[in-house]
Amino acid sequence: MSEILNCNSIGTDAGIWLPDIKRTPSPNCDARPDPQDISLLVVHSISLPPNEFGGEAVEAFFQNRLDSTQHPYFAQIADLRVSAHVFIRRNGDAQQFVALEQRAWHAGISSFHGREQCNDFSIGIELEGSDDHAFTEQQYVELTKITRQAQKRYPMITKDRIVGHNDIAPGRKNDPGPFFKWDDYLEMIEE
Repeated sequence: MSEILNCNSIGTDAGIWLPDIKRTPSPNCDARPDPQDISLLVVHSISLPPNEFGGEAVEAFFQNRLDSTQHPYFAQIADLRVSAHVFIRRNGDAQQFVALEQRAWHAGISSFHGREQCNDFSIGIELEGSDDHAFTEQQYVELTKITRQAQKRYPMITKDRIVGHNDIAPGRKNDPGPFFKWDDYLEMIEE
C-alpha cells in the first residue's frame, strides 16, 4: 500500500485525477523527472486475455494482482509491472490508474523524435481492443474528451505529439493497431 500512496496521493486536484472517471490507483508508477515536461500522449490497446473483452483482468494486471492460473497467457505476463494513466473500455467507461503528473509505466523501451524513455514525458491511454477488432464509437468519444482535458492542462501536447505505441516502439509494439481511425480521432479533437 505504501507504493500506491507514494505514487498516486501527491495531490488531489482535478488536474491530477480527471473528473468523472473511476479512480483505481496502480502501484506501477513513480515521480517524473520533470512534471512540467508532459508533452506527449500515447494511445495503446490491450485485451486480457488477448482478443477477449470485458472482465477485470486489465484492472488486475495494472494493480499487480493478475491470477496467472486463470488463463495460460496470464502466466507469461503476471510478473510484469505496467500501468497506464487511463484505460477506456469498449462501452466508453474510463478508469484512471495513475495521476497525470506521475509517470505511468506504459511505454517501455521507447523513443520520440530522438528522445528516449517516453514514460518520462508522456501520458498513456489504453483502449480495450486488439489488432483484430475495430474500436467502438464510445471509445473514440471518451478518448477525445480525455485528450482535450490533457491538452488543456498540458498545452505542449499538440496534435502532432499524439502517437500510437507503435510510433515510439516500432518493431516492438504495433498498438493501437490497424483498426484505429487516426484521421477520425484527430479530427474529433479539433471540433
